Amino acid sequence: MKLSAELAEFCRSLGYEFARPDLLVEAVTHGSLASGDRPDNQRLEFLGDRVLGLVMAEALLKADPKANEGLLAPRFNALVRTEACASAAREGGRGEVLKLGRSEMLSGGRRKDALLADAMEAVIAAIYLDGGFEAARDVILRMWGGRITRVEADARDPKTALQEWAQARGMPPPKYVEKSRDGPDHAPQFTIAAQLANGAEAQAVAGSKRQAEQAAASELLTRMEKQHD
Repeated sequence: MKLSAELAEFCRSLGYEFARPDLLVEAVTHGSLASGDRPDNQRLEFLGDRVLGLVMAEALLKADPKANEGLLAPRFNALVRTEACASAAREGGRGEVLKLGRSEMLSGGRRKDALLADAMEAVIAAIYLDGGFEAARDVILRMWGGRITRVEADARDPKTALQEWAQARGMPPPKYVEKSRDGPDHAPQFTIAAQLANGAEAQAVAGSKRQAEQAAASELLTRMEKQHD
């Protein structure tokens, strides 16, 4: 099988050349386009999730030999969660190679974190099956790059941290209020406000409610910590 020019460029962005190009085609094929002779990427995504997890666990142990499990677990979760995988997929326009059915394409599938993350994990599995664990690890470490070194800052979930901050001061948990939803159905933009019982509030805008809530919580927490330093 000869890869399209688009997929060949995708391989160059990965720094990996497939001996079995059909694995890559399967990895970037979403279920909305699958058929009897065109498998989707779900099975590969299942395997890639495990390969990614092993590589990240190994990398974290090497990066901080003295860290205990309590420190390593949140760092690990930050590196393998959907947002991290989707971010790696977006870099260099890698999400554009996703093969989607018409309905999914019209609904903005190439911008959805879940679809991008699944495809990224499927690509990891394809590399693993094609070239072995060392090849997959090399590509993952290259793509995740600086995320591993700055993971300490990313490991703290903003909503959890803000709730803990509030509870430590005798406040009820923060509230999250949807202020507005703009844009077309296939690419909405949510404005969410994080609110504390003391009247403090911060707003953020993102393509999903979850992302907007996280961003608003992060902004509000940063503001509160500065005020109480």
